Parts: sequence; structure tokens; C-alpha cells
Amino acid sequence: MKEQIGLDRLTGLIAFARAASLGSYTAAARDLSVSPSAISKSVQRLEQHFGLKLFSRTTRSLTLTPEGRDLYERALRILREVDDIDQAAVASRAEPSGTLKITAPPPIGLNILAPALPRFRARYPKLAIDLRLGDQFSDIIEQGIDVAVRVGNLADSRLISKTLGPHRIAAFASPVYLARRGTPQQLSELAHHDCVNFRYQSSGQALRWPFQVDGKVIELVPDSAIVIDASDAVAAVLAAGGGIGISPTYVAAPYVARGELTPLFPALAVERFSITALWPESRRGSPNVKAFVGFLEELFPTPTPWDKIVRNA
Repeated sequence: MKEQIGLDRLTGLIAFARAASLGSYTAAARDLSVSPSAISKSVQRLEQHFGLKLFSRTTRSLTLTPEGRDLYERALRILREVDDIDQAAVASRAEPSGTLKITAPPPIGLNILAPALPRFRARYPKLAIDLRLGDQFSDIIEQGIDVAVRVGNLADSRLISKTLGPHRIAAFASPVYLARRGTPQQLSELAHHDCVNFRYQSSGQALRWPFQVDGKVIELVPDSAIVIDASDAVAAVLAAGGGIGISPTYVAAPYVARGELTPLFPALAVERFSITALWPESRRGSPNVKAFVGFLEELFPTPTPWDKIVRNA
């Protein structure tokens, strides 16, 4: 007679799979709302049960052994089946409830999603929100994410996608800076101004400033007095008179509305990619996902409120 799988072993598989997906016991503990020591002990019990070493551990990294990689792939299949059962149960309820896990890049989360969440919660009070802000393009299925909002459309056959709106970026400076240094009329004049640039955290590369000129997109990389790896910080420096810089319109719009930033070269502004909602195929029938995707469509009318603010300025 086959031995029945115990609760401890199921708990161990979940802890092991999360640790493998996220790369550390601490991240897995945060995701599962337990202590890192609980994750460590669960994995140790699993290793003792199977008589296998699942991770190669150092002080800074957690790497799967070949045996661990094989078990991880098998564990993921089991956990996805469990997740499908959970989603089927959720779909049987007409009213959204439970917890909705959302991920978005920090600028979109801070400037578009977070201010709108109270309105969404007022509409669906039985639905709790778990919003995770990060730029990493992690596997949202492995992370158990219900809806991801991203810039661009990731090619993944396991995901359903919907384009929400344009990701428009433009040049801005504060009225104080322009009064002190003058307003540039030609792109060539940027070489004589203080520039504030954005640096991608993922690659360490500086943003190449795109402008639409004579039907073509040209890119400039001006000498920058200040370089920052967060879009909201770039906008804050510009509003404080730090110089001229590029910002997404949804980040700059509140500053423009308050008179703290002025759009520059508006006719040359460029739409870079699109803002897209992504969710797993297994969530297709989820009332939680349907409710939130519908809400996202409301947040992204054509034109968007932030683009209207910048355009009217």
C-alpha cells in the first residue's frame, strides 16, 4: 500500500518551490507570510525525507542542484494543478472576493494604480489587494500573480494580454529653471543645458532620449549632470529646478497640473511601446481578474487623463 503524502511534505514542497522561484528563503518567507527559519526547516525536512540535497547554498545565493531542479519542475506541475482547482472554485462565485495579486513597475504602480485602488476596493469590498511593485520580468505564473501591468507586450503563450494605453514620454523642465537658463527651441540647444537622465536598473544603461523628427525617431544621449534609476525621482529633480529631462507623461502630469513642470518640444514627443495588462490563461474565468481588468480599462480612456494634462499645458 502506498504511503499517503503528509501535510508536512506538501508544506515543504510549497516552501521549496517558492524559495527556488524567488532565489532566497527570505523572499519566499515574505511571499508566504512566514519566517525565513520556517522555510529553511521545511526544506530541510524535505531533503531528509528524499535523501537529496536540493540547494547549493552560499551566504549570498541559493542555487538548485540537478536533483533539486528535477524536483522543482515536478513540484511546479503539482502546484499549478492546485492553483487551477483554486481558480475554478473562485470562478464559481459571481462576486469578486478573496485576494487579488497584482504586479506593476513602480512608476505605474505609484502614479496610476495606487491612487485608484481605494475606488476599486469601494466597488468590491470583499476583495483584498496585494500590489507588488518591481521592474523585474519574473514568471508571473510561478509567482502566483493574477494580473501584471507592464510596459510592452511579453510574448508568452501561457498569458492573455490586453493593451491599455500608450506609454508616452516627453521632455520637461521647471519654469524656474527655464526662467534662469532660457527655453530651448532646437534639440541642438540641449547640449548647453543641465540634463537629468534616467538609468535602467536592469541593464545599467542610460535612457536614449527619443524625439519624432520629420517622421523618424531620433535618439540623443545628452551629457547629464544627474543620473537616477527611478522615474519619479527624475521628475522630482526636474520640478526642483535641476534641469531638463525625459519623463513618462503619467509621472510628469501632476507636476504639470501644479505648474511645477513645463513640457518641452511637445510636437516631438514619442509613444514608446504600450502599457499592457497580462494574466495567466488559468485565470481567464476568474471574476477577480475580470473585475480588475475591466477597472483598468476605465483607468486608460483615450486620451488618458495624464496625456490630456500635458497636451493642454
